[in-house]
Amino acid sequence: MTDTILEINDLTKTFQNERNQEIEAIRKVSFSIQSGEFICILGPSGCGKSTLLRIIAGLEQPTSGTLQLNYQTMLASSPDQKSKKHRTSMVFQEFALFPWLSVRKNIEFGLELRNKIKEEKRGISDRLIQIVGLEGFENSYPHELSGGMKQRVAIARALAVDPQLLLMDEPFGSLDAQTRGNLQEELLSIWDKTGKTFLFVTHSAEESIFLADRILVMTQRPGSVKQIFKIPFSRLRDRTSHYFNDLRHEILEAIKV
Repeated sequence: MTDTILEINDLTKTFQNERNQEIEAIRKVSFSIQSGEFICILGPSGCGKSTLLRIIAGLEQPTSGTLQLNYQTMLASSPDQKSKKHRTSMVFQEFALFPWLSVRKNIEFGLELRNKIKEEKRGISDRLIQIVGLEGFENSYPHELSGGMKQRVAIARALAVDPQLLLMDEPFGSLDAQTRGNLQEELLSIWDKTGKTFLFVTHSAEESIFLADRILVMTQRPGSVKQIFKIPFSRLRDRTSHYFNDLRHEILEAIKV
């Protein structure tokens, strides 16, 4: 039986703008994720996808609702940030690498904060450099890397702290189409090799169908889960097939309404 790694119930987040008006970003969001799943969140711009991810990461606090990560419940009224530490890790669209650190040192940054010994850090970074395909670039600096390589470093750094759940906020959004397609395939290989649970935010229906086990489609703001699509075909998926494009059309129609 598969374990539930994340369960969210009635999660709501309200912000106050500069005019002291309340803006509801997400409303009563509920869903669960099983250990080892690859889940994509898809929805229109401004629907609260990134806000939801930031709440799961512990970077924002919900206004109401509960979030249970690996059987530990975090209430909006009494958040426990310490207990969330390193149970999730996040990859952003903007790479967020330290320009003064090498590839290896960027990957090992979180391990430095956890006071890992040198040999352990080296073993972890060696393994991840191999998994993300950066052998030979261990001592390179971010300015010497392509955009796709920088994002592979960011993914390896996120995985280095051994998170239970890897959160990805449109990580390929700034890349060209060819690099993006290549990294989608590489990401599936990384997911398969590590056995981690991935939660991936995207604007692209095609990307979500190519990657995900299930796709959570969100409504316009305030965002809530409108529909969940379970992908009925195995990987690797043919983007040109009629069944791929039929599902893409169905998902795009769900986003519109």
